[in-house]
Amino acid sequence: MPWSISYKTLLLSLLGILAAQEAVSAIMRFSRSPVLFASLSSLHSTLALNSYGSNSTCSGNVTVDLSWHAPAQANVNSLSSAINGTGIYGFIFNTSQGPLNTYNWCNMPHVNKETYPRANSSYKLQYVEVIHRHHKRTPYAANTFPREQYAWYCSDEGLFYGGKPINPAGNLSADTYWNVYTSPSNPLAPTGFNGTCQFPQITRGGLDDSHQHGVDLKAVYHDLLHFLPSSYDAKAVSYRVTNNVITSQVAIGMWPTLSKKDTPLLIQPASIDSLEPAYTCSAGSALFSAYGVGSTKAAWLAHLTASAPLFSRLDALSGISPSSTDWHKSYDHYFDNLSARLCHDKALPCNINNTADCVSQAEANEVFRLGEYEYSFIYRDSPQSLQASTASYGIWIAELAQNLRHAAGLGPPAVTGSDRVKYRHNVAHDWSISRLLSILQLEQMVWPGMGSEVVFELYTKEKCYFVRVLWGGQILKSSHPAFGLMEMVPLGTLLGYFDGLVGIGASKVPGLCAAS
Repeated sequence: MPWSISYKTLLLSLLGILAAQEAVSAIMRFSRSPVLFASLSSLHSTLALNSYGSNSTCSGNVTVDLSWHAPAQANVNSLSSAINGTGIYGFIFNTSQGPLNTYNWCNMPHVNKETYPRANSSYKLQYVEVIHRHHKRTPYAANTFPREQYAWYCSDEGLFYGGKPINPAGNLSADTYWNVYTSPSNPLAPTGFNGTCQFPQITRGGLDDSHQHGVDLKAVYHDLLHFLPSSYDAKAVSYRVTNNVITSQVAIGMWPTLSKKDTPLLIQPASIDSLEPAYTCSAGSALFSAYGVGSTKAAWLAHLTASAPLFSRLDALSGISPSSTDWHKSYDHYFDNLSARLCHDKALPCNINNTADCVSQAEANEVFRLGEYEYSFIYRDSPQSLQASTASYGIWIAELAQNLRHAAGLGPPAVTGSDRVKYRHNVAHDWSISRLLSILQLEQMVWPGMGSEVVFELYTKEKCYFVRVLWGGQILKSSHPAFGLMEMVPLGTLLGYFDGLVGIGASKVPGLCAAS
């Protein structure tokens, strides 16, 4: 065992934790007091920490605070900057190419050999778990205008769908892909863009960015650190996607030889998918709606009211009805529509009846500033954001915690039969990454752009375990006082925090999601 502790002592500690957890759960069923919730959760966290080793340097030996901590004040979460500012804070919105350490909505910074911060050589890497947003795509159909000025073609790639007999193999199947077309015999025009794309779909440019992302990850974890094998090994490496097909439309650039091979992508049933997340969490959804998108609270309406002239201008140009709730309860729809164009080198839209009347770059920049402001407000600036994110993303957090435990020799992995896996790779969405960053209490929140990445690295040093967290390829800075710069956080501290929020095995999540 990695610590000097007897099996008997370990067993007694675990039994004590389980007993305390049951007591916490029982009391929670009879009281929903926030003060009681915080105190009981802190108690559980302390008990959990004590089980990770008798050496206090291993466990962290701290009581993990489970409260929300405010993010830093910056331009992104300043209403004045969002409304009255110019530009987009130096962020990039019009190309996948750019400095490796600069926010780029089209292709966000990620782990790469040139900027990777190597850990001190006294630490040994044991386990890596990556989660990132899919890469750039066409806009969602719901975010396109009723009539678009130009067509959007995707004939430079194929979206392959179909089935194939395996285990055992059977009749051969053709590799088939969708070829979008319109018929002259069909008098109806499609809503939004004409052309040959699905809305959404990962574009050819998104596939190329995804491929390079994989190349960069392998350059670090194989070439630089000699952690990953040179060839794909399904027993050591695992990939997981959501039920949204765009997370499967990616190129695994880490292993070029897989282009001719069948490769499994783990996926959970749609009704309980924790990665997206897609499981029902009524309380979490209600809480987000109470203070965020759709809310009638003054704090949320402030930026919508202040930017009413921009809404009026965009509505008149796009043909969107001013009474459309979906287009005016946030800037999500206009943000997606405009940013997708710019990322694919397409012109900003013009009035279909007056092509000289177009969205200006300054107007697009204001939309982008307001979108960034909204994501910071929803996932970090509101004190309720931690509770809402914990309920709605708590199951994935518990799965991550279990994988870290397993890598440290403290139990089975979250996926049965994956005992040897030392690298897990999850492809998710902006709302997935946002909830994770909310739970980690990122010091300065932004809207996670295409390919946004968070990496958890588990290290050992002198029989103790530590976790390093990377955001955009650099060490994540948290507002939580127990974490700060998440350089080498004692495993017990991080697990104590996760367990205190969601419970071991996500035992608290059903209650959090059902709470009224």
